[in-house]
Amino acid sequence: MNIIDKYNKRAKKINSLLCVGLDADFAKIPAKFLKMEFPQFEFNKWIIGETHEYASAYKPNSAFYEARGEKGIKELKMTMEYLIKNHPDIFTILDAKRGDIGNTNNGYVDFVFDYLISDAITIHPYLGQEAVQPFLDRKDKCSIVLCRTSNKGAGEFQDLSVKHSVFNTSVPVWKAVAQNVSKDWNKNKNCMLVVGATYPKEMKEIRKIAGDMTFLVPGIGAQGGDLKAVMKAGLNNKGLGLIINSSRGIIFSDSPKEEAEKLCEEMRKYKDIL
Repeated sequence: MNIIDKYNKRAKKINSLLCVGLDADFAKIPAKFLKMEFPQFEFNKWIIGETHEYASAYKPNSAFYEARGEKGIKELKMTMEYLIKNHPDIFTILDAKRGDIGNTNNGYVDFVFDYLISDAITIHPYLGQEAVQPFLDRKDKCSIVLCRTSNKGAGEFQDLSVKHSVFNTSVPVWKAVAQNVSKDWNKNKNCMLVVGATYPKEMKEIRKIAGDMTFLVPGIGAQGGDLKAVMKAGLNNKGLGLIINSSRGIIFSDSPKEEAEKLCEEMRKYKDIL
């Protein structure tokens, strides 16, 4: 089974495109967890217990664990092992945004794919295909390439015009990334693209270029992305193709279970009418 099929199978099984971001910010974890030996892990375990029936993916952001040094890395590892043992059908993404020269990337590959046993990692394309090839060569794992990110300052470089041999005119960088990744980098059918919910017009254009490729979509919830607009612009021909992430809006809410259910039901509603 192709690694992306793992996500698709789970998404179809529970009729959900929801990814819960396990951004266990130590400063925001409720006090009851801080008293425990492994606070980030215990918090994550609770969040997983509250949300797993609605989640097709979980996405811890590496920064919140790295910030605590070896303790944080240990609890990140514990979190991934817990998911593998208790919810092996749920897709896992390490949001680490790695991307360096090739031999350095080999170290990231070993850490993320073989030590943490993550299904996927986010990477950036700035150094080109040659540099990120160690990620792409892992046919059993998924590389999720930054394309059109959700942050306000995304356009500083992503909107710059560049010449591209495929297009008859200059195009923004994000469009060139979508073209190269979907057509050249994806030989092993193990690539996805990061496309922010805050830019649905660009998402529509990227969908035209990338075909049925799956998009990881940050920006719903705290960043203000519009779910209906995202689904209208981003669903592929199979009614899939989106991993819609919500982090703070779920995990630090008064009821993570209710927030996950609410977002999941919204997705189902829009999926039925679009």
